[in-house]
Amino acid sequence: MAAVPTDSGSLPAAGARFFCTAGRGLEPFLMREVRARLAATQVEYIAGKVFFTTCSDLNMLKKLKSAERLFLLIKKQFPLNVSSVSKGKILSEIQRLINDDPESWLNAISTWKNLLELDAKKDKLFQRAANPPKRKVEENDIISAKKLKTEQSQELQESGECLLEKQTEEETQEQGDFFTEREKSQEAFQNDVVKAADAKNQKDLTFRVSCRCSGAIAKTFTAQEVGRITGIALMKQFGWKADLRNPNLEIFIHLNDIYSVVGIPVFRIPLASRAYIKTAGLRSTIAWALASLAEIQAGAFVLDPMCGLGTILLEAAKEWPDVYYVGADVSDSQLLGAYDNLKAAGLKNKIELLQVSVIDLPLPSESVDIIISDIPFGKKFKLGEDIKSILQEMERVLHVGGAIVLLLSEEHHRRLKDGEQSSIPLNSKDSHTGEPSIKKCLKPGGKTGTSETVSSSFEASSQECLDKTPPFGSLVPVECHKVSLGRTDAFICKYRKLHSLGL
Repeated sequence: MAAVPTDSGSLPAAGARFFCTAGRGLEPFLMREVRARLAATQVEYIAGKVFFTTCSDLNMLKKLKSAERLFLLIKKQFPLNVSSVSKGKILSEIQRLINDDPESWLNAISTWKNLLELDAKKDKLFQRAANPPKRKVEENDIISAKKLKTEQSQELQESGECLLEKQTEEETQEQGDFFTEREKSQEAFQNDVVKAADAKNQKDLTFRVSCRCSGAIAKTFTAQEVGRITGIALMKQFGWKADLRNPNLEIFIHLNDIYSVVGIPVFRIPLASRAYIKTAGLRSTIAWALASLAEIQAGAFVLDPMCGLGTILLEAAKEWPDVYYVGADVSDSQLLGAYDNLKAAGLKNKIELLQVSVIDLPLPSESVDIIISDIPFGKKFKLGEDIKSILQEMERVLHVGGAIVLLLSEEHHRRLKDGEQSSIPLNSKDSHTGEPSIKKCLKPGGKTGTSETVSSSFEASSQECLDKTPPFGSLVPVECHKVSLGRTDAFICKYRKLHSLGL
């Protein structure tokens, strides 16, 4: 995933400051991605959010795969002081988020409008290039009884063109749903562009406030109360009008015991909602994180031996297309769902599906470069075999130097640790578990630390889930990340095969 330089258009020369929300445990993946994809600087994170500066335009920002939502940053500071103070004092603190530094708000709104307008211009140019005007029918093409031979020749030519058009239409029809969904998701966004452009001065803007509160402040105020207080302050300070149904602008506020963050959602549709996935299985951000950890190279043979609905393969094939992908599963219904997903995404010719058991793969030993898989947690689909038997077959087909990246339940991860028979020391720089200190990237006045501070924190972090090796001598752990799947936690673990099984 190489960094791609982009035209910053009307953005400031130093770039704009953004933040993304991320699932717990995915922050290191998102930090790597914004550096590689956006050439981002000042990359840092607090729990559930990654902050960065970039000159990239919206076309590049839309391509972020490990983020949930993207926001343009207005303000970031330490949490509001709600202990041992009156309710009126807290009200005053909330209003100071707006009144103390109105210039930062006006600058953020200007950057937001520039982003939308620049993107709208590029989108129009793209549509013109993608839809050239149709050729007009000449009078000489009209069927004439006096020119039968010409007619027959023309008829054959036109029938050939029609056949070609029909064939092309059939080939692209599978991608139709994706483009339709993309247009729908952009429609509301383009409406924002038009309305923002129409609002020639910022007093014409309409807005609404979305608020999340947790911790001590949530015991004193509801999110609705904080939103109302903030809305009144914005109306008084800038003259904006509130519009809860169809505003030009949405303001996002998150207040808790660790930080206060204010931003503008850049897209109405979350980045994690993939238009090309017809039936959702594994969360797309988790699937992408698994694929990114595998370090897929062009020409590789990538296998998911328990592919389910094919989400991991979809995410991988979208990002790294020049690869041979194979998905295997024993379930008819899962493979049918996977096929529908591949068809909707236009990738059915990129990924081969097989109905086989994970413990009896029809592949030669040491024939696969990379294995990526979400090991079923046993709640919906039973494994039927011990986790070790599954890994033994994966290990057999993986060639020396190849990598295995797995999503493991806490139980599976514990079984592997408990069943280990040998220990191989690891270099600490290959492990990224644990979390850096949250307050390292929160500085008074919204100032931020550098990416090196956070990176060193990752490198010096705990190796809790790498303390023990898996129960196979040829596989050694490389990285392990504890991530949240909503109501449960899981582990993304990467192993590398060091030698043949016979050694």
